[in-house]
Amino acid sequence: MSATATTVITDPGSGRPAPAVTRLTEPAAEAAISVACTVLHLPTIRAEATRLADVAARERLSHRTFLAEVLSAECDDREARRRVRRVHEAHFPRIKRLEQFDLTVLPTLPPATLSALAAGAWIDAAEPVVLLGDSGTGKSHLLIGLGIAAAEAGRRVRYVTAAALVNELAEASEANTVARVVGRYGRLDLLCLDELGYVRLDARGAELLFQILTEREEKASIAVASNAPFSEWGATFPDPRLAAAVVDRLTYRAHIIETGHTSYRLRTTQARGSGKNTSSKNAGNGPSSMDPSGKDTP
Repeated sequence: MSATATTVITDPGSGRPAPAVTRLTEPAAEAAISVACTVLHLPTIRAEATRLADVAARERLSHRTFLAEVLSAECDDREARRRVRRVHEAHFPRIKRLEQFDLTVLPTLPPATLSALAAGAWIDAAEPVVLLGDSGTGKSHLLIGLGIAAAEAGRRVRYVTAAALVNELAEASEANTVARVVGRYGRLDLLCLDELGYVRLDARGAELLFQILTEREEKASIAVASNAPFSEWGATFPDPRLAAAVVDRLTYRAHIIETGHTSYRLRTTQARGSGKNTSSKNAGNGPSSMDPSGKDTP
């Protein structure tokens, strides 16, 4: 028996012959699907076509419905891979999502505000976000969470610490490629700048960082986390006028969130220690191994 047979169908609209339809045996059809999906770079259809075809036959789905199912599976998987790739390209040091943030430790941040920031309209409007607070108060968690939400929504995001960015710009300055690096950072939808204020910048480093901020001003969003209030940024930027200009750019139309002074990590550690002490005391006050007469039980 022949493995294939070709049927020519006429297009009723134009009267011209439609693309030939080839009747294949099941093994030949599966082989043809595998080859075609490899050529067209459709890995999900290649992996799922047989299973979805069996489901379609069992549920008596039409050919159009089956085609819609396999194409939707490819689109969904491709979008999932794209989200993973965007997050990877952002260079986050760890995965921290907004839904993992404990809002009970930051009552000044309403859930509605966090949800609005997660939606990303502020990014489309090129508005800054500034997170201020002491170490361990959740600034980096919120910064990374906002960045991941933006990346998974399809936006181009990059996370970098202030010190690492200044070092990168200094190396570019020595190689005479500062314009290229500044342009690359300028094309991002969101720049997440962490640990601003942890390290004092020299004059050249401060000027280079200012170029990045100027490149993005009112054109693209930046989210900044700092452990110092604005009044102390003069300790980071050696030129007071430059410090004032940086504050001016980062606060114009900005969403400013203060995370406070109490370390979440320290509070968690203390709570665990308190819990262990309580458990130890309860163990010491637990049921005695002696009966009511005062004698040890066997």
